[in-house]
Amino acid sequence: MRVAGLTLPGIPNLHSHAFQRIMAGLAERRVQGRDDFWSWRETMYRFAQVIGPDELRTIAAQLYLEMLEQGYTHVCEFHYLHHQPDGRPYATPAEMSLALIEAAHEVGIGLTLLPTLYMSGHFDQRPLSDRQRRFGHAQVDDFLALVEQLIAHEDRKTTVGVALHSLRAVPADALGAFLAGYADDRFKLGEGMGQRPLHIHIAEQSAEVEDCVALRGAPPVRWLLDNFAVDQRWCLVHATHLRDDEVADLARSGATVAICPTTEANLGDGLFPLEQYLNAGGRLGIGSDSHVSTSPVEEIRWLEYGQRLQGQRRIVAPGEQGRAAESLLAQTIEAGPRVASVGLSGLQLETAGDRRMDFLSIRTDAAELVSAKPDQWIEAWLYCGNRPLIDRVVVDGQLRVADGQHRLRAPVESRYAKVAAQLRDQY
Repeated sequence: MRVAGLTLPGIPNLHSHAFQRIMAGLAERRVQGRDDFWSWRETMYRFAQVIGPDELRTIAAQLYLEMLEQGYTHVCEFHYLHHQPDGRPYATPAEMSLALIEAAHEVGIGLTLLPTLYMSGHFDQRPLSDRQRRFGHAQVDDFLALVEQLIAHEDRKTTVGVALHSLRAVPADALGAFLAGYADDRFKLGEGMGQRPLHIHIAEQSAEVEDCVALRGAPPVRWLLDNFAVDQRWCLVHATHLRDDEVADLARSGATVAICPTTEANLGDGLFPLEQYLNAGGRLGIGSDSHVSTSPVEEIRWLEYGQRLQGQRRIVAPGEQGRAAESLLAQTIEAGPRVASVGLSGLQLETAGDRRMDFLSIRTDAAELVSAKPDQWIEAWLYCGNRPLIDRVVVDGQLRVADGQHRLRAPVESRYAKVAAQLRDQY
């Protein structure tokens, strides 16, 4: 197989809500005096009500195809659309989850499916609202039964972990009960593979932090670290608002932070304390979250650019020899083994005892790169221009993208266009 240009390991996407691809760009009009995350969430709930298994399968296939064309080879899918819109389980309780697995199989992306525990409407344990009912599980045991069912569908490219939606959505006693149940042998990975990953939304919004302090006596990250054994299997998504002590202790825990700069900017979340966290030895990766962008280039670029704007200076996250681009790219590639349950060594991904070869190649003959020396290619790719420069993408040794295009682009896009047109008047 010919591999032209710069060749790199595949990039893991640490955080995705596939169904939100259908609403990307459609929540950009002011609906009240001050729009924020919470007003955006109301719009998201409206979209979530009209998506069933067939629609989700089609939307996810389109999304995952776009990810592959941009260089992502594995995605961690943080999935909480479990039930029918009125909250009743489907005849097959895992039907929505299975739709995601089928979509990933169709287009050939690696998948860490993260069925998500969602039990309460806020820190005060209020019941779920009507629009949240399809997300919820009333009993931890019912949720663990779903996880166990999904483990039966694992294969070379599909791994199952779990997610806790947030501290506000999982009461403290339920979180303890879940962790005790999740430690059972039936949820162990194969020999030598370690523990299954555990993801959680944490400290995304300042209002969320204030409510956690008021009702639990500490901000979310502090409360989590003080009450549970957070280690390298944990992935804390966003962690936008942190105190100095939380930064240091989170870095020391070995957990990974998933930062989603384009979504965090779109929602007005705030800026993660990147430099302080990296100086403390913290680990991170990137995600596309709500999919206002499906480009790892844009996520990494804006991870650094946001810091430059805030600090009014340049090159905020330098690695060896001041190379911020290579440092941030290496960080996110190396996050895969910890929080996606795949082992990484060079261009080799190892899962369930088998070796998985995932890599991408970048066109170094493109105008954006021809003036760069080889040791500048990564910097030029990440910080110059907006044209996709991915040439080929290989997942598990199989060519999925050639000359920048997925072989299934036309039929997948056609199906997606039909579903989007059918849903257009139901949002």
